[in-house]
This record gives sequence, C-alpha cells and structure tokens, in this order.
Amino acid sequence: MRTTRLGDLTVSAEGLGCMGMSEWYGHADWDESVATIRRALDLGVTFLDTADVYGEGHNEVLVGRAIAGRRGDVQLATKFGIDRRLGDGHRVIRGERDYVRHACEASLLRLGVDVIDLYYLHRPPQTAEIEETVGAMAELVREGKVRHLGLSEVDGDLLRRAHAVHPITVVQSEYSLWTRDPERTVIGAMRELGVGLVPYAPLGRGFLTGTVDTRRLDERDFRRRNPRFSGEAAGANERIADTVRSVAEAKGVAPAQVALAWVFAQRDRLGVPVVPIPGTRRVKWLEQNVGALDVTLTAEELATLDTLDAQVVGARY
Repeated sequence: MRTTRLGDLTVSAEGLGCMGMSEWYGHADWDESVATIRRALDLGVTFLDTADVYGEGHNEVLVGRAIAGRRGDVQLATKFGIDRRLGDGHRVIRGERDYVRHACEASLLRLGVDVIDLYYLHRPPQTAEIEETVGAMAELVREGKVRHLGLSEVDGDLLRRAHAVHPITVVQSEYSLWTRDPERTVIGAMRELGVGLVPYAPLGRGFLTGTVDTRRLDERDFRRRNPRFSGEAAGANERIADTVRSVAEAKGVAPAQVALAWVFAQRDRLGVPVVPIPGTRRVKWLEQNVGALDVTLTAEELATLDTLDAQVVGARY
C-alpha cells in the first residue's frame, strides 16, 4: 500500500469510510463489518473514517472494537458537530466550545483510544463562529487528545478563517467524477494553504459502480429519497454509469475501479494531496477498491470521464 502525506500526517493512499456499517445504507452486519475493517488493515488500508453521528455512536464503538490490539497501525479520523437529539428533522450543527470538548471526550470513550489522529468539524457550525469552534479544537490538540484538525464541506472563506486560528490538515468533501463542487468552492484556498482533500462518496454513493438497482433499495437506505437516485433523475443518470461501465469493460477492470482511478488522477490537476475514502461493509468490495490503486487511466479515458459531471440530474441531497 502506498502512502500519502496530508501535512504532517501520513496515511494510506486510500482510506475506508465506515458510515454504512452502522446507518443510511440499509441492513448492516456487525461481524461482517468488523471483518472488513480488519481485512483493510491487513491490506494496508489504515486510514479509517467514522463520526459520532453515524448510528448515533454505534459506528465509533464498532470501529474501536475492530482496531483493538492494532491501534498503532491506524490513522483514525472521526467527526463531531451534528446534533440529532431532537430528530433528523431538527438537526443542529453545533460548535460551541463546551460542546466540542464534550463531543471529543465521548468519542474517545466510544472508540476506546487515548488520542484521535484527525478530528473533523462535520459541517459549518450554526451555533458558533468558526473561530470559537476551531479554537476549542486547538485546545484538544494542545492537551494531546487530538493530533490534527480537519473540516468537512466548507468553502474557501471558512477554511481561511479556521486556518488562521489553527492549521487545518484536510478538508473532507463529497468529490467524484459526478460531484466536483470543491473545485469551485474551496480548492483554491486549499492549494494556497497546503491543505489536503479527503473525498467521501468517491463512487457516487455506489451509483458509479453499476451495482445499485435504485428500484430495490432497502427502506432504510437514504438513497431511496436522494434526488439523483429517484424518479426520472435515476434513469437519466444511468447514462453516466453506462459511460463508466464502457470505459471499465474496454480496460478489463471494474467500474468502481475506474471511478476511483479518476479521483486519484486529479491530484496533479488540483495541486493538493487527495486521499479518497470509499465506503463499504463487505470484504469483496474493499478488495476491489484497493485494486483501483493499480489502474491508470489514459488521457483519452480521462477526457471521456471529465465531462460526466455536466450530465448529472438532481441535487446531491
């Protein structure tokens, strides 16, 4: 497994998003999820991503149990900020100093660790200015509870304000060949400040793999209500999946590997380190995703894929 430097943090060149092991993508199995995490570590995929909101703490407990005895092998990332206690229809993105500190202590307990390698603010806060939130996160660094700081889904202005309080190591945002918003909103500031990009949903929440039947999604799968997976938009977006599939078939690889290879190929163009964190809860898909590191796209293939984001029908959420 190759590695990538995100500032002073060295991580595996590909990470593992663990959210679906607890929530949002239908039924999940604890034992299968733990086996997937442990197989990831065996393959050198040591950059693990979780959050306190995934399964309302369940995911952090799962990840903590899975890495027990192998903490030294892992670059552990988690997030805070989304308060769901009043229900998903009344979420609040919190960032007050006391809330930040309480959230970190709770995450450390659930994960069963003494320090978090990368601690993210999950979304721009609604209850505090970014300076207060990042100031509280910086206190956690000084106390040895957190090593590096990250932000998720911020624009360039917020990144600059946050970075003025304490260095930000990475920004995590949705980024794939059908979602390229960060290029317009934050990449310029990231390049200027030396901040890395951690793309989540690099496989388009599975759509780009060609393995998702939008008509048969589990009732608990949030994609049933996602604009890109619903109604006429789902049918229109199949053209995008078909293009990815045609490139993959000509190359003799899986569509998921093409989609990930496209993300890896953006590093030089964007001018920042890029470490995608495709999510899966099954060993076979994990192994397929790791195989994408050995796929190199030609200039012609990249040109074909580069136009697909303009064809997307439907909002991200």
